[in-house]
Amino acid sequence: MTKLDYALASFRNGFTCSAAVFSAFSEDLGLDQETAKRCSCGFGAGISKTGNICGAVSGAILAIGLKYGKTKQGDDAATEKTRALVWEFMQEFTKRHGSVNCTELLGYNLSNPDEYEKARNNKLFVTKCPELVGDATAILEKIL
Repeated sequence: MTKLDYALASFRNGFTCSAAVFSAFSEDLGLDQETAKRCSCGFGAGISKTGNICGAVSGAILAIGLKYGKTKQGDDAATEKTRALVWEFMQEFTKRHGSVNCTELLGYNLSNPDEYEKARNNKLFVTKCPELVGDATAILEKIL
């Protein structure tokens, strides 16, 4: 199964967008998928329905950090590499979708229960969100 197939299947099976993207890459980076899903769960729906950064983007940033992030004091090159790759990822995602912000991407503020229901009724979680998960996964695969 490809990373894209895995991420989309995870999302369709009820995992958050962040968990779907992050866990698709986690085992290759030394972290089991169960732990990856658990620690990234809260980033879904624009950081727990707050309308902030898209969960698919958050999952990708977690994967970049897991692979390249700083682990030793003084290793500023790791920080710079991580930041550069996150920047590259965000630029490409924004180029494709116009934003990395969940509210802007979906057109609804998920922190508002009425707007959340409108997004659900308009089937954005089964149409738009899988597209975002897929693109985040594809972009990340090129970067990692």
